[in-house]
Amino acid sequence: MTVKIVVGLDGTETGERALNFAKDMASRIDACELIVIYVIEWSPFTFQTAEENAQRHKRREEEIALATSRIVEPAVTALRDAGFTARGIVRHGDVAETLDKLTVENGGSQIIVGRASADGFAKRVFGSSTQNLVMHASVPVTVVG
Repeated sequence: MTVKIVVGLDGTETGERALNFAKDMASRIDACELIVIYVIEWSPFTFQTAEENAQRHKRREEEIALATSRIVEPAVTALRDAGFTARGIVRHGDVAETLDKLTVENGGSQIIVGRASADGFAKRVFGSSTQNLVMHASVPVTVVG
């Protein structure tokens, strides 16, 4: 049976540390697949005209292509070059919910993420994506500092 580990990337140095931690863990497991996921924060709760929605859809597709080419593909390529089985996914949505949903859909047994350090009022009111993921994930979550 192949163990599937999800690595949530955010395009920052902490995401790179999470990826390195996942590589170390995967190197100790006989059959392991690393699934690299990048979630673009996106709220579905806006009311717009049909024209605005069409533009929004086009912008979403552009953002997915950009995140795939700049963040996910280089990470997956580096993992494969290092001898790991890896694939990548980019989606829009709430970061914590989407990471958890994609982990479950893809049979992941663990999520590894970097610690994001958001400060200020928004964090105190809404919490961070990492905190929400840890509290509500369907599988164990490892947070790398």
